[in-house]
Amino acid sequence: MKEYRLTDWLPTTKKEMELRGWNELDVILFSGDAYVDHPSFGAAVIGRLLEAQGLKVAIVPQPNWRDDLRDFKKLGKPRLFFGISAGCMDSMVNKYTANKRLRSEDAYTPDGRHDMRPEYPTIVYSQILKRLYPDVPVIIGGIEASLRRLSHYDYWQDKVQRSILIDSEADLLIYGMGEKPITELCKRMKECPDIPHDIPQTVYLIRGRQSIPPSISQKEDIYLHSHEDCLADKKKEAENFRYIEEESNKYEAARILQPTGNCTVVVNPPYPPMSQGELDMSFDLPYTRLPHPKYKGKRIPAFDMIKFSVNLHRGCFGGCAFCTISAHQGKFIVSRSKESILREVKAITEMPDFKGYLSDLGGPSANMYDMRGKDEEKCHQCKRPSCIHPRICPNLNTDHRPLLDIYHAVDALPGIKKSFIGSGVRYDLLLHESKDSAINQSTREYTRELIAKHVSGRLKVAPEHTSDRVLNIMRKPSFAQFYDFKKIFDKINRELNLKQQIIPYFISSHPGCTPEDMAELAVITKRLDFHLEQVQDFTPTPMTVATEAWYTGYHPYTLQSIFSAKTQREKLAQRMFFFWYKPEERRSIIQELKRIGRSDLIDKLYGK
Repeated sequence: MKEYRLTDWLPTTKKEMELRGWNELDVILFSGDAYVDHPSFGAAVIGRLLEAQGLKVAIVPQPNWRDDLRDFKKLGKPRLFFGISAGCMDSMVNKYTANKRLRSEDAYTPDGRHDMRPEYPTIVYSQILKRLYPDVPVIIGGIEASLRRLSHYDYWQDKVQRSILIDSEADLLIYGMGEKPITELCKRMKECPDIPHDIPQTVYLIRGRQSIPPSISQKEDIYLHSHEDCLADKKKEAENFRYIEEESNKYEAARILQPTGNCTVVVNPPYPPMSQGELDMSFDLPYTRLPHPKYKGKRIPAFDMIKFSVNLHRGCFGGCAFCTISAHQGKFIVSRSKESILREVKAITEMPDFKGYLSDLGGPSANMYDMRGKDEEKCHQCKRPSCIHPRICPNLNTDHRPLLDIYHAVDALPGIKKSFIGSGVRYDLLLHESKDSAINQSTREYTRELIAKHVSGRLKVAPEHTSDRVLNIMRKPSFAQFYDFKKIFDKINRELNLKQQIIPYFISSHPGCTPEDMAELAVITKRLDFHLEQVQDFTPTPMTVATEAWYTGYHPYTLQSIFSAKTQREKLAQRMFFFWYKPEERRSIIQELKRIGRSDLIDKLYGK
């Protein structure tokens, strides 16, 4: 076990700067999360990346925004810029439930305290820094800023908000995974202190009558309906979203512009996906993989969860209507090399409290590792938000052999007793029949090995609903596929004499879902003998198709009307059907079934 010194972490105080012999910093990063020096925590990744460029970087985690602002002043002015990230999760999802109740725990804070970050830290931190140091550039990034880069519906304020770049008063916004844009930005700012406006994956403002610079894209600019038009007409807000989603998932995208008040918000197209070498470099930086020593004796729940897990790839081509992964990471899969993955696993085996069990070898979806288009030129022309809905693209290579090879190599390492797959598995990929018999054979082998060796008693899958109409709106496969997968799961368990469970995830109140759909879900899950635990009420989060449909009442792709449960009463009436087996819900469920004219389902749920 390596012994670490305080200087093995990026400095967080003046004293830690002095221990390194520094009296000035190039970049100071402010984060809404505790500082965990691990590749799963964005501020640590960006900090380590800038350090690798030879820059002097410090992190101020969870600064106190309520007092005399000493946390914002303690390290002085950086030479290049301040960087801000609200944290690994959207701050409002982190703080509130779908019912808008305050959560009891913040997983990214020592001892789970829920009062260590403000609402919208990106805006709060940025405005403070602009007041204190008006001449120092402020760059915002991370998931909160990324998903609020243009006009967006905010569920917690129940209104359409303008780009967070305007409200935060920051100078530049980096969206998506930030390694490439921030590297280029630092390189340019070392040569010239002016903020450049021609870096891909960045957002900037053109004020008043300033002229708009030429585009860095070969494609024609896309002008969205103005923010004011979106406030006046919900259909225009829905219409905008289709362009936003398509361009964030294209290999070669157009620049997007949106007039807002007396400004124009300019979104440069994203970088092409990272190469394997670039992704490996990001994961191979000299992380201690541990929380900063200042948290000694305190529990950081999110760190406990990922401490013995390994992320194999980035991106997700599922395109689920309610998910923000592709809006932030993109739909193209970038996979780490086997060597990089094994290096990280070896580092985990040397941790003092590691007992030989890896909690997850996964990614946004567990079984998309190394999957891409067979003819990548076709992918460069494609604007489908999902490669697997409504059908699996015939150009998608669904070969599971590279992933099986990773599992075998990891399990062969000394010190590894078992590796579990904790991330959700896409069973539609496991049921897909390719034209290549070798690929089909690899899928069968993967399915068997997954169930036989990598399930910690419970396998997570996400059918999300039982109604095929609702599933189609969600961009998920038919529920018939869940039955098919469950049969395979049960058969393999019987053959191997294993007593494992399948744990399905479901969502209520998704756009398009009616009380009747939920009543039928209750009957179907009863038939399957499920007492559901992993359920959630749909929470509208910025920059998803489902959120835009929920708020506007129109589907962004068809512009046809769509029903959503909106009031607390409507949402609770849907949610209670998950818990048909609880005696305290029985009376309300029977009343609701009578109200919607489905008394026929009462006997199916409760007998005669």
